[in-house]
Amino acid sequence: MVRSKTVWATAVLLTATLGAAAVPAVAAPAAAPRAAAACPTGWGSLDKTSWAGTAGEYVTNVRTGRHDCYDRFVVDVPDASADQLGYFVHYVDELIQDGSGKPIPVGGGAILEVIVRAPAYDPETGTSTYPAVAGQPLPGVDLTGYSTFRDTRFAGSFEGQTQFGLGVRARLPFRVLQLDGRLVVDVAHTW
Repeated sequence: MVRSKTVWATAVLLTATLGAAAVPAVAAPAAAPRAAAACPTGWGSLDKTSWAGTAGEYVTNVRTGRHDCYDRFVVDVPDASADQLGYFVHYVDELIQDGSGKPIPVGGGAILEVIVRAPAYDPETGTSTYPAVAGQPLPGVDLTGYSTFRDTRFAGSFEGQTQFGLGVRARLPFRVLQLDGRLVVDVAHTW
């Protein structure tokens, strides 16, 4: 008796399975595909430099921005043309202030030093053109919600150059763009 119930249950299940397989499947409407960000590769993490220099132009502001593939660091030098904006951007083990040799702590898994070959003061009067304090976070920069950036520090302006420390999550690829009126440093979210 038990055996015939098992055979009967097996036959019912088999019939239900075959019946379901015979019903044509109806495809669910496809969701609109989300465009995957095609993140650039090949930037590398080695030193990047341009020996150009400004004459009478100076740093007035620093700002940051979040993008799909990278975080952006922008230094405004309004009166400089792209070909005048010299820089030296590289990873360092420790941010050392030019002139004093004083170490400046920068949070994050790696430190990207950004040196812009323009002062943060008016060369004729010595008046500060960017309201930052050496060793302190950059004024007006809030890194809440950033994927890569962790900290920003002003190291100072010495002998016509302005120095920043950018704390990043890890030693990631970056690129530097010279544009009219600003120097842009993009740091990728991943390799």
